Amino acid sequence: MDVIISKDRKENTLLDDVIALSGIDISACLQCKKCSNGCPVNKMTKSSPSEVIRRLQLGLSGSVLNSDLVWMCASCETCYSRCPMKINMAMVMDALRIISVKKNSLKKKSHVSIFNKSFLRTVRIFGRTYDLGMIAMYKVRTSSYLQDTEKFPMMLKKGKIALLPSFKADRSYVKRIFKNIPKKKVSLNE
Repeated sequence: MDVIISKDRKENTLLDDVIALSGIDISACLQCKKCSNGCPVNKMTKSSPSEVIRRLQLGLSGSVLNSDLVWMCASCETCYSRCPMKINMAMVMDALRIISVKKNSLKKKSHVSIFNKSFLRTVRIFGRTYDLGMIAMYKVRTSSYLQDTEKFPMMLKKGKIALLPSFKADRSYVKRIFKNIPKKKVSLNE
């Protein structure tokens, strides 16, 4: 694939949008690949953190938004702690997720966005995650009712999943967090 680099930019690029949302100067990246070498999900994805940054720098927006790393990033900030230029990849990935949702560039078969919305909805309602409620919402939205049901009894037996939500969380605190999310970025009510 040929990449044409031009000094004449007339429109806002994905790089500009990411910088505006994240506040991270991506042009400072040295491509040392320390972020990729330390990334715990790098081996499970097709593209590495350093590749995503490089593609952003080159203006390859389509390949960046379709990257599986955007949705698989654990936001553990290992990359940030290793980066000599202190580029916070977790914030860059958050910005890319927001842009991806806005542009509806998610792959049709991907249920990552549905999972994220189900998770955030349970946190909003209960003040913390409620696994069974989240799973139920996810299953209904993806129409995958019987998938992985054989694992449920064992998870229940081992205490990995609770039948009832915990009401120990400070819901007013969590409510204030969600209230501070700008409405124009992403709608979490879907």
